[in-house]
Amino acid sequence: MGRNSHFRQGREPLQGHPSLQLRRSYVSGPLSFLNPTWAWYAPAMREIEAREMVEPSLRSPSQPEHVQHLWRSRDNRKGRHALRVDYRVPPRDSGYQAPPPTSTWSAAARGVLRMATYAPYWDVSYLIAVIFTLGSVIWIINAFFVWLPLEDPTTEFPGETLNGGGISAFIGATVFEIGSVLLLLEAVNANQTGCFGWALETELMKSDTTAPHTVTVAAAKPSLNECHHHHANKVNLIGAGRHLYRRPSHDATAGYVTSSPTGTSFRWMPSWSDLQSHYLHELGFLASLIQFIAATIFWIAGFTGLPGIYGHLSQGLADGVYWVPQMVGGTGFILSGLLFTLETQTKWYIPAFHVLGWHIGAWNFIGGIGFTLCGALGPASANSGVEYQATLATFWGSWAFMIGSTIQWYESLVKHPVERKGGASSSTASHNDQQNV
Repeated sequence: MGRNSHFRQGREPLQGHPSLQLRRSYVSGPLSFLNPTWAWYAPAMREIEAREMVEPSLRSPSQPEHVQHLWRSRDNRKGRHALRVDYRVPPRDSGYQAPPPTSTWSAAARGVLRMATYAPYWDVSYLIAVIFTLGSVIWIINAFFVWLPLEDPTTEFPGETLNGGGISAFIGATVFEIGSVLLLLEAVNANQTGCFGWALETELMKSDTTAPHTVTVAAAKPSLNECHHHHANKVNLIGAGRHLYRRPSHDATAGYVTSSPTGTSFRWMPSWSDLQSHYLHELGFLASLIQFIAATIFWIAGFTGLPGIYGHLSQGLADGVYWVPQMVGGTGFILSGLLFTLETQTKWYIPAFHVLGWHIGAWNFIGGIGFTLCGALGPASANSGVEYQATLATFWGSWAFMIGSTIQWYESLVKHPVERKGGASSSTASHNDQQNV
């Protein structure tokens, strides 16, 4: 049995939650030697049975599968609480009144409007997205400085490539480094116990058109009061939510905590024991760590590219301290983007097109290719054609990072995504379910 098919002792998210029951046969991850990255929960049977006693018409053997709470390791880090709903089943049969899907055009428009009107600066996931978006904008400006004079020499002004390109590259590399530090801290301080994030409120509704009597359903509604993620806490960036996590006194291994008994939940790095037993098997942490290392190496190229430094380097020294860090850092960006993409998949060979995080990782993967290609072609840039392709690679690579960061910005503000099960928009998800049976 692979490590990805079950949660380790004391690491099962939402353990003991009164409203949810883990479907253990649906726990999965893309790589067998790493921790699970995906699971789903059904309403706890005791709650279903309680409603059946009140209203026998609700009895259905497959009832818990109508509404599924999805746990994904990426969503958990970002403070998101995903539901998947089979809207073909009426609420009177399922016993649940689910919210509308968030994959519609109107919901997407509201999400875009939220990007322009809402700035939760206390949410580290939001800050990461905005910082990487800002960094991508700076790199696009840098690409214009170094590529446009080759495309249209009439637009060049004195010092454009050396000064404008060098200074903007240093600023862009520094912004990427800051974002990577926060990305790693987010992974280190991820809420290991999981979070439901929805409030289940009892509502009455008509049974059907022929029988006017009412039935009781549980309406799922977003609720910060039920949220334990960091974004619900406006006091610090990466801390416990509205409630502190504590281990039950009767079981010292259950309910892994991120908060200490004193309420301190932030940590710069995990303990050596946690690193060996958990984090080095956690796909999101590995991707974040590689991103941080890559950004740090890439920053060396940003520093040595400053006008006062690069202009005094010999060709051999420039290759070693400017172009090589670009190649190594860019390669790290490729690997990080690939791992972030894999994290959202239930199988390594099945793309998760229906998950925003998959597209974020994919665009960052493409951006990393552009930056790596620029560094690889750089030493031969004495050839005008090679120089053109090197600077052009930075241009389209920066735009790829920009697209991925913008999607991440949108993702950070949609804390309660609702997916449609059984429709066209969830065909991939349904296929994943079949693979896990």
